[in-house]
Amino acid sequence: MKKRYHVPPAVWAFTTYFAEGFPFTLIRTVSSVFFRDMRVPLENIGLTSLFGLPWILKFLWAPQVDAVATKRRWILSMQGMLLIMVVLTALFAPMAFGVRAAALLFFIGSILAATHDIAIDGYYMEALDKDAQARWVGYRVMAYRIAMMTGTGVVVTLGTTIGWGKAFAAAAVIFGAFYIFHLFFLAEVEQPKASATSWIASTAKPRNLGMVAILAGIILGIRAFLQSSSWEVLRIRFPLLKRMYFSHWIALLLLTALILLGIFRRSLKQRLLAEEESNFSRAFISFMDRRGAGRILAFIILMRTGEWALSTMVAPFVVDLGIKVHYGWISAWVGLPASIAGALAGGWAISRFGLKRVIWPFLLAQNLTNLVYMGAALHLAPYISAGGVDSAWMGTGNLGLFAGIHGFDQLAGGLGTAVLMTFLMRICNPRFKAAHYAIGSGLMNLGGLFAGVMSGFIAGWLGYSWLFGFSFILSIPAMLLIPGLPALDE
Repeated sequence: MKKRYHVPPAVWAFTTYFAEGFPFTLIRTVSSVFFRDMRVPLENIGLTSLFGLPWILKFLWAPQVDAVATKRRWILSMQGMLLIMVVLTALFAPMAFGVRAAALLFFIGSILAATHDIAIDGYYMEALDKDAQARWVGYRVMAYRIAMMTGTGVVVTLGTTIGWGKAFAAAAVIFGAFYIFHLFFLAEVEQPKASATSWIASTAKPRNLGMVAILAGIILGIRAFLQSSSWEVLRIRFPLLKRMYFSHWIALLLLTALILLGIFRRSLKQRLLAEEESNFSRAFISFMDRRGAGRILAFIILMRTGEWALSTMVAPFVVDLGIKVHYGWISAWVGLPASIAGALAGGWAISRFGLKRVIWPFLLAQNLTNLVYMGAALHLAPYISAGGVDSAWMGTGNLGLFAGIHGFDQLAGGLGTAVLMTFLMRICNPRFKAAHYAIGSGLMNLGGLFAGVMSGFIAGWLGYSWLFGFSFILSIPAMLLIPGLPALDE
């Protein structure tokens, strides 16, 4: 079909990726500041990385976003429900049960936001050809980073000064404005596919329902075992198991399935592709059945582990330094310009020199941030106090130093995100654009789940400096896998 835009790509690419990044920031970053400001222990804040579980598992329903309705309809549906989630968070935050209510709402919101991401990424690849996708990647990253800065700048500033209820209300106003804009101006870029009702009728077959029941039974069985006395005995005998939670076992189950799929992919391919209606099977097998699949999968899973271990603890680090009221202006006036510069420079460099030549230096720059934060934690150790209570004023000079570190973090993050997004788009089969991007981005967050949860325990046990140093070590394996990645030659 002919694509007609109510607004040019420069506008809708910005608004859609701002709308993608904003709820992600609320759920994954702003929530950490909110919980720490409410005196939630570091170990429990580390567990907020479990909100990332839907981003890991979103590949399970991504093929249906490709197969049902249109990406525009998915985008609007998810945005409407996310808006309700933010409004409810604003209402419940000031109440006595606000922390528990917010945790539940953020988890529900993470499922909606993960689906929202699938639709927006698919929309971008449907609306633009390969050259245009590469040309706009820096602009796309810029919009996403601005959304992140808006969350950490505007929402965090309001939350730590005038109250979290008003802060989340402001977030609802911001997100609501983008929802209304998309409702009226976001164009259709594809022909409608199967309707939701027809898709339900075609998939609600005894065999499919049986497979879902088996999967649900396995998950519930794991959950029941983790609550049993036998599990408690094992936790006492093997202390390491005390750090293993339900989501970790689901992630390990996923990894096991990937390994088995890789081993038996050739025999499974013929069997699954014989099922003409199995959109999920076709999408997943086509993702796995490629040259260098093992190296690609390992790189995807490992490439952001160090970044996630760092990012989960940066917000609590700010609170414990006693500078939470400064985090907003630092993010807005230092982080935002640096992030925009990094995103635009990354996009320009990719289009000018190619992904293969810039991916290693850009990821190295992104991961060096971890060592810079380690040095900062060692230097500022005398000013760190749990929850920021009784923290000594670090001084204007040290505040300026932290602002500079934050600026470097955002600049390098913009470069790194540009190359990672481009890499994920390069490995997408045109027939399964949204599904393949969702599989890739979901696996990318798999390593982050373990690194994020681990970070809270390491920071609480050894301190921030050791945690930031260890996070750099976690980033090394992915950088070593870059030479020889098949997708870089495409």
